[in-house]
Amino acid sequence: MPQPVSFDLARIEDRALHPVAEKVLAGVRLDGADALALYRSPDLLGVGTMADAVNRARHGDRVTFAANQHINPTNICILRNTCHFCGYARTPREEGAYRYSIEQVLAEAAHAADGLTREFHIVGGLDVKTGLAYYQEMFRALKANFPHVHIKALTAVEIAHIARMEKLSWAEVLSALREAGLDTLPGGGAETFSSAVRDQIAERKLGGADYIGVHRAAHALGIRSNCTMLYGHVETMEDRVEHLQMLRDLQDETAGFLAYIPLAYHPDGNRLGEQLGRQGVASTGFDDLKMVAVGRLFLDNFAHVKSHWIMVTPAVTQVSLHFGVNDIEGTVVREKIYHAVGAHTPQGLTLEELLRLIRGAGKVPAERDSFYNVLRTFDDAPDAPDAPVAAAAVA
Repeated sequence: MPQPVSFDLARIEDRALHPVAEKVLAGVRLDGADALALYRSPDLLGVGTMADAVNRARHGDRVTFAANQHINPTNICILRNTCHFCGYARTPREEGAYRYSIEQVLAEAAHAADGLTREFHIVGGLDVKTGLAYYQEMFRALKANFPHVHIKALTAVEIAHIARMEKLSWAEVLSALREAGLDTLPGGGAETFSSAVRDQIAERKLGGADYIGVHRAAHALGIRSNCTMLYGHVETMEDRVEHLQMLRDLQDETAGFLAYIPLAYHPDGNRLGEQLGRQGVASTGFDDLKMVAVGRLFLDNFAHVKSHWIMVTPAVTQVSLHFGVNDIEGTVVREKIYHAVGAHTPQGLTLEELLRLIRGAGKVPAERDSFYNVLRTFDDAPDAPDAPVAAAAVA
């Protein structure tokens, strides 16, 4: 159980936050009005003080990561013209469209042959030619060739798409994929749950209630998952609170979520950014830090809050380790989706780079598995002989 939370109330400069801070100190659950106050407050350091105290009570100074690899099997997507914030999707005959064969997936996964990669993160477009059989064959082939690697694959949107094509229920699709080797679900596709927001940014995409429904079905089958929120586009603070409330409610019901991961909207290379006149204007560091901190404070039934360095830069991720974050995106190897909409971050980080980032924040790095079990802790000196050797193997 987490230790009692402790911090100096005098560090909260915005007095409007004092009632919230008193709840945090007393271990009282925050409500929607509290979350709204946190989002609206200019006192970033005060919000961070509370989130850091709650995080330290749970996790001390340890920060975890996974040795993972992203695989994006196809960018062909039926929502190409209606998902306005995406720059990755293509129509079947459009320049740059691709769909991997199983052999190409295995070639992409070959990095895992080093024995250090422990998780495949597999997501892609809603391609009418990648149905249930395609993913069953893919997962079986990956498990046959890399039996030590966990498969975290297919967003709720992709699961619902396959179910529609195959005329099956979500649970039937999930059961079939689990039998083929699926271990957990990623959290992508949530965007912002508000129907008014979705009408503006992705009017034909799976709705918020159905996103929750797919994850509920997965949790009922014993399939754990992550969850996300896309922020920094047209959503209001009230929309953010509603989104968090829906996530917290499902976690109360199922306890099936592993981690909450806020994702920053990138305006380059997509129609939404053009419509908003936001080309080149990404989220601010202030908002990036506020998002993880409020998530840590409001989602009291989530053990893990994760920063996605691909979205917010490694530098902001490093600072976020003092704003409620206890887990960061891992090695990745080659990320495509967010780089298609203007992400200027690396497509992957070596183990050595991850260790340097975490240690530079005064934290203790630890490699975890996909269920957040710690596999090894790097509490040695940065120049200890095992760190560079492991980094060279992952690179």
